[in-house]
Amino acid sequence: MARLPILRMIVIAGLLATSDTASASSGDAWKDFAAEVQGKCEMAARAQVELPHAVVDPFGSESFGVALVTGKPKGANGFVSYFCIYDKKTKEVELGTELETERMHILPEE
Repeated sequence: MARLPILRMIVIAGLLATSDTASASSGDAWKDFAAEVQGKCEMAARAQVELPHAVVDPFGSESFGVALVTGKPKGANGFVSYFCIYDKKTKEVELGTELETERMHILPEE
């Protein structure tokens, strides 16, 4: 009977050690996920935007990563933005239609 409490303590210690490792690796996994979404969304926008910059929702939804890509439109003045959707299963991205960033009032006043 004395072995049961010791066995429980060993199991609990093992679970605690595993949960710390899982938390650390999932934090790294989310950073990697955000970096992948940012890179793919910026690459997708390069046909329309000079030096695109993506701001990534760090987790996205259950099925999709989401980013807002902003930059100067090629051959024009001003700024435009695109919503970028990243499919977590296929790892493909799609851009929404061009949004006039100035009309969204997200740029600082000059």
